[in-house]
Amino acid sequence: MSKLNNKDLVASGVVVSPNLANPLDYFHPHAKIVDSLIFVSGLVASRDENGEILGTTKSETGEIKHDVIKQFESIMDSLRVILGDSDSQLSQVMDVTVFLTNIERDFKEFNKSYGLYFSEILPTRTTVEVSRFPSNVCIELKVIARKN
Repeated sequence: MSKLNNKDLVASGVVVSPNLANPLDYFHPHAKIVDSLIFVSGLVASRDENGEILGTTKSETGEIKHDVIKQFESIMDSLRVILGDSDSQLSQVMDVTVFLTNIERDFKEFNKSYGLYFSEILPTRTTVEVSRFPSNVCIELKVIARKN
């Protein structure tokens, strides 16, 4: 299978932000635009300059600790970039699906932070607990927005 060039990507409604890690290495775009809707691929926290996932720390015993707020804020930073590259913005978000690895531990804190971003926009939302992700994160968001 040959790789699409940027002209092909734009023509097919595929969004790959030059300001974020290249998702095509994992065979998906940052988003896909169909008519006036933007379907954003699942977003997880970014990595820092050392390659570590933001909002994760490892204890001396090797146990991984998650900071759901830091991970959520990292996701929101990426979402703003993707929406901007798709001729949209946060106020155009229509639906959010939230995946958490531990609802009991993380939902209350996550929900407070979520309200800071979406209390006036009020997109529909579904929150589900999942057992794990391919990377060491505790939260992933899937978003549908519309173009400006």
